Amino acid sequence: MQAIMVVGTTSHAGKSIITTAICRILSRRGWRVAPFKGQNMALNSYVTSTGGEMGHAQAVQAWAAGVTPAIEMNPILLKPQGDMTSQVIIKGKALGTVGAVDYYQQYFNIGWQAIQESLEILSQEFDIIVCEGAGSPAEINLKHRDLTNMRVAKYLNASTILVVDIDRGGAFAHVIGTLELLEPEERDLIKGIIINKFRGQRSLLDSGIEWLEKRTNIPVVGVIPWIDEAFPAEDSLSLLEQRSTKSKTDITIVIIRLPRISNFTDFEPLDAESSVKIKYVNPNDSLGYPDAIIIPGSKTTISDLLVLQKSGMAEAIKNYQASGGTVMGICGGFQMLGEVLVDSQGLEGKQGEYKGLELLPLRTVITPKKIARQRQLIANYPLGNLPVIGYEIHQGRTRVTKPDIVKPLFNDYDLGFVNSYQSVWGNYLHGIFDNGPWRRSWLNILRKKRGLDGLPTGIANYREQREVMLDSIADQVNHHLDLKPIFK
Repeated sequence: MQAIMVVGTTSHAGKSIITTAICRILSRRGWRVAPFKGQNMALNSYVTSTGGEMGHAQAVQAWAAGVTPAIEMNPILLKPQGDMTSQVIIKGKALGTVGAVDYYQQYFNIGWQAIQESLEILSQEFDIIVCEGAGSPAEINLKHRDLTNMRVAKYLNASTILVVDIDRGGAFAHVIGTLELLEPEERDLIKGIIINKFRGQRSLLDSGIEWLEKRTNIPVVGVIPWIDEAFPAEDSLSLLEQRSTKSKTDITIVIIRLPRISNFTDFEPLDAESSVKIKYVNPNDSLGYPDAIIIPGSKTTISDLLVLQKSGMAEAIKNYQASGGTVMGICGGFQMLGEVLVDSQGLEGKQGEYKGLELLPLRTVITPKKIARQRQLIANYPLGNLPVIGYEIHQGRTRVTKPDIVKPLFNDYDLGFVNSYQSVWGNYLHGIFDNGPWRRSWLNILRKKRGLDGLPTGIANYREQREVMLDSIADQVNHHLDLKPIFK
């Protein structure tokens, strides 16, 4: 089995987007391709058809390769939840929460075994694996316990591409420094260098490329220009880097940027709507006067709820709703909308009962068992009998305390509710906005309040728009990339 490894000189060098593009490029050439990332630390996750949890970025890469996402493509997922701790998910299942030092003592051998087993399974079905590293492969204080970068490359004898972000400056120093810190057998695997996020005139870079190739004896296989596609961000820091190119929009939706925000990939379909402006607002910021507010998922719901209350954002949201605004909560945000959250076992910190925003009559009990599953449902609102798909990832059970003042959002009565005025919406369904007709129907409620005409609801789901985005990314990368040296 052939394998390609994509590593970066730094975090945010563009490894994910390059890996995704290569998956689609090779798939177009007739290869049966699987993406792979041995260990991913991210709060954006996806649930497979078997109920396993994996990094959302690897699910996107699987779609780019034209295959179904599988937990073997990301056997270790770490979901940070503050205080230097993370939830450990191995082969799709949550095994516990642990600190950084204890993680490597308790899970290193288990994790490496899971990686080897996953690669063996993938090798039986696919022609080539395109692997993505994490951070830098040259962190000398961490290399002995690195499960993601050159350990995997050496295990697979993978032709490795080193990606550097030239937009940040210091690209040549990053490349030379990274190569100098690799062991000789690791350096020998580097078959090509990609200069990523280039802006400007290519001819001005030629002398630098010539010097770099002569100095390293490694070819520069690509100079990739800045790509404006709204590629999914892996962590909340990336939200700060996202740049809007929309010049005119009709409505604005504010998303609360919780300290431990998770699954904010839920909002990509909204951002893809040309008439919608998405604005992320920190708890200490002013809300302004948006058309809707969304409280997203959270890895630690109660602690983020306390942040909203302490900062005054909770009161601002309640005042906004009382003055006629529309509020939606998804997953952890759904739980926050209720009257009370109960953590009797101290699963998220201190045991106790915590007052919610009291916008919906709900009582949530945090439970140790995580629910992770795909769903196919019928939505009752905004329009009746709309089929929707999505997935659940949550720890907690939510029950309505006053069923006479809310209506079930779906044919599964425990999955979500809307109040009688359709001004407060809450649900557990990640991916709800992926459903085109449902998304447009919900947006039309906001548009009607502004006196705007409704948008057509007979549209395809977001996955078709995602396919266009993936094709565009692959086209742009393919035009500037030469993979021949990688396959020598």
